[in-house]
Amino acid sequence: MKKGSSVLSHAKSHVFLQNVVVNSDVRQALALIPDGSFHLTLTSPPYYNARCYSNYPSYRDYLDLLTQAFQLIYDKTKEGRFLVVNTSPVIIPRANRQNASKRMPIPFDTHNLLCSIGWEFIDDIIWVKPEGSVKNRVFEFSKHRKPLAYKPNCTTEYIMIYRKKTTKLIDWNIRQYSEETVEDSRVKDDFDRTNVWRMNTARCRVHPAVFPVELCRRIIAYYSYKGDLVFDPFAGIGTVGKTADKMGRFFFLTEQNPVYFNHMRTHIKPNIFSDSHFFSLKELEKAVSASVLVND
Repeated sequence: MKKGSSVLSHAKSHVFLQNVVVNSDVRQALALIPDGSFHLTLTSPPYYNARCYSNYPSYRDYLDLLTQAFQLIYDKTKEGRFLVVNTSPVIIPRANRQNASKRMPIPFDTHNLLCSIGWEFIDDIIWVKPEGSVKNRVFEFSKHRKPLAYKPNCTTEYIMIYRKKTTKLIDWNIRQYSEETVEDSRVKDDFDRTNVWRMNTARCRVHPAVFPVELCRRIIAYYSYKGDLVFDPFAGIGTVGKTADKMGRFFFLTEQNPVYFNHMRTHIKPNIFSDSHFFSLKELEKAVSASVLVND
């Protein structure tokens, strides 16, 4: 198999990518794997300069990184399959009393760059969090009630749904699966009927911003079939991978931060990821090369 190509049927994924976690910049890892590898990508990009784990020279640098990553993800995604991105505007605190804070419109800027790559916008889902889980921005206003100074508590995040551009209808994607797989993957009766989802946030001592398992469960159920390969380029502590595994899907994760990578390997692998592989970038390259030689 030539690197950068895929000889698999639409419903299949390469064995050497199944249940793999890579400690690497997502761009370097994706440069090694064949195009058309993923059925679904579900991710939440790092916050722009708002958490201890991400710091960028400028907002432009941040958007450039996302553009490069999502362009590669586009190439590595199977025809007509989905990308789901969870983002929210980020507040940059003011440096002092003489400066104003800034709220960066990440979901809207991200939407524009994704469309420029070729991703087709499908839907927007609004995740509503409990008010007590967010920063209290309205407190000062509640004391003086002066117009122009109003800042509401931000209890929503955006879950944006995109599809890789294709001339084929969704029915074509569905027909690539056996009747047994289609039937076994049917969504249960308690599916969401609107694009407003109310659910709690998740907490973790290791990572300051983790996916709720319930959010992952819904997305994976709605946008993939059993046996599909689910990708998270900014995997954190591996919630997407854990949930995909429990739902009968395979996962491929990349995480650059060694603390989170080691947490997955040390605390999760013995129970959840027992049949998975934890690779450095060089180890991934060797695994891919070896698989190419045997025409996996």
